[in-house]
Amino acid sequence: MRKHRVVRTGVAVVAGISIGLTASAIPALAGSSVPASYHFRTLNDAFDGTFNELFGINDHKKIVGYYGSGVHGDPNRGYTIVPPYHQSSYQSVSVAGSAQTQVAGVNDKGILVGLFSRTNRPSDVNGYTGFYLRNGVAHKVTYPTGNNSNPPYNELLGINNAGVAVGDFEDASGNMHGYRFNINTHKFTKITIGRIGSLTATAINGAGTVVGYYTNGSGRILSFLRRADGRVVTIAKSGAGVTQAFGINKRGVVVGDYTIDGSSHGFVWLAGKFHTVNEPQGAGGTVISGINNAGDIVGFYTDSRGNTDGFLATP
Repeated sequence: MRKHRVVRTGVAVVAGISIGLTASAIPALAGSSVPASYHFRTLNDAFDGTFNELFGINDHKKIVGYYGSGVHGDPNRGYTIVPPYHQSSYQSVSVAGSAQTQVAGVNDKGILVGLFSRTNRPSDVNGYTGFYLRNGVAHKVTYPTGNNSNPPYNELLGINNAGVAVGDFEDASGNMHGYRFNINTHKFTKITIGRIGSLTATAINGAGTVVGYYTNGSGRILSFLRRADGRVVTIAKSGAGVTQAFGINKRGVVVGDYTIDGSSHGFVWLAGKFHTVNEPQGAGGTVISGINNAGDIVGFYTDSRGNTDGFLATP
């Protein structure tokens, strides 16, 4: 499977485990605007005991994600989860005619965004198309360009309450190009930062601030925060070869992961300050991929058995 949502440098993400397990609260982050601690809960769909990833959470505490690694014979299967997060709370999400579906974002109106593929090939090379799902109807989204990879790759990764989604497509040279897409007007707007050649847009908040990550000239992966007025802030963890921003809330709190010496760590970033947040059972790495306005965070981790587990962490 080709997938650009997470650059897994140094992180083995290959499986999943149980539902509703809890880990003890651990100290979190200093600062007046960041929680003093988090309580962690593992959330995995019982239909897959090998692989679960959670990507987004809205202010109604609805969570989106998927199970299945995407390799041949283990296709991605999208889902939503709502409190109390029991097995009966999981709702399958599948685009009609697809072989694989990933749900990557959700807004407070319940509109979902993600990506799907019509194949699950033995070669693990599959084309993907972005989509949004509103009122039970899925709509395909592909950036209008003749410069596509083969097979084509499009994805929508985040959406705000105004219906503005963000995502990216891959060109024929393997570079990613971020864009906004308004689901009401169907208008595309490309997201560019200077002369950066490869950029992934992952999330957008109500103010129109977009976060994501890009590859610089030396091959280092850095994150960005781009405000609606065009101002850009670089987010880069000192000493990390990879810093990836995946979520942002209305207060400008950004979440993601960074990699140093082959180890991946979750982070919460605010006003230029990084705070490391690792799932206590995440022996093989932690990725934080979503945050809501209450400061609840979701993501996934690799446990001591090499399994990939989804988690919810609440202040």
